[in-house]
Amino acid sequence: MLVGGRSPDKAATAATRMGGRAVTPAEAVAGRDAVLVAVSWQGLPHILNDAGAAGGSLAGTPLIDPTNAVEHGVGELVTADRRAIAEHIADWAPGAQVVKAFHMFPADQWREGAEPVTVVLAGDDENALRVTSRLVTDVGARPAVLGPLRRARQLEEVAGFTIGLAFSGVDPNAAVPRVPTS
Repeated sequence: MLVGGRSPDKAATAATRMGGRAVTPAEAVAGRDAVLVAVSWQGLPHILNDAGAAGGSLAGTPLIDPTNAVEHGVGELVTADRRAIAEHIADWAPGAQVVKAFHMFPADQWREGAEPVTVVLAGDDENALRVTSRLVTDVGARPAVLGPLRRARQLEEVAGFTIGLAFSGVDPNAAVPRVPTS
């Protein structure tokens, strides 16, 4: 696993923790089967620029977006035009196959032995959705494709709803109806 970041020291620390190797952002994305861009939403334009995304370095690559551009503790979308941050990523990384995924569950719900979570995906490219679904399965979760990238805003709004409730002291699970599965 390669880890690239704007801070070489932080990238090296993260790489060591994950058993990977620290590289520059451009090296991290070159020739990869998929790229997960795991930075705060404010840092997205910068890291994508450092990776050469505007010049096409991510063209044809599944680019997985787990970010939530929401006000901390409140959960309201903060993008100026109210579009999903995933849609902005598609603008900043022309030709990348952007998939919204991995943005809902905190780390403690990924622990070994826990019930598998469902990771909802939104994206326009079938191959990118297939690659991301395989990665979701590989980490022990269940993939569920919601639809095209334009639906990413709904996913980000759900994250904001969940964050807002959690910071208000309300269990978000109590606010979502359970649908019986058969």
